[in-house]
Amino acid sequence: MAAARPRRERTERTYLPGIADVRICGTEETVKAVLDALESAFRTTSAREYDGGQRAYLQLDTGCTDPDAD
Repeated sequence: MAAARPRRERTERTYLPGIADVRICGTEETVKAVLDALESAFRTTSAREYDGGQRAYLQLDTGCTDPDAD
């Protein structure tokens, strides 16, 4: 059996206060429903969808629930 390779060093992550990283998994309809609900309550980034719409990544600002003025 081959020797395990050493783990690579990972850069320490920094987080912004009030910002949540979100990953959603489900059917395309479920992902869309969850995205719509989050976007109605929080300021969010645009979701990056993959796997044919069954997964999405986004960030949301949990510290600001004001509607986006744009």
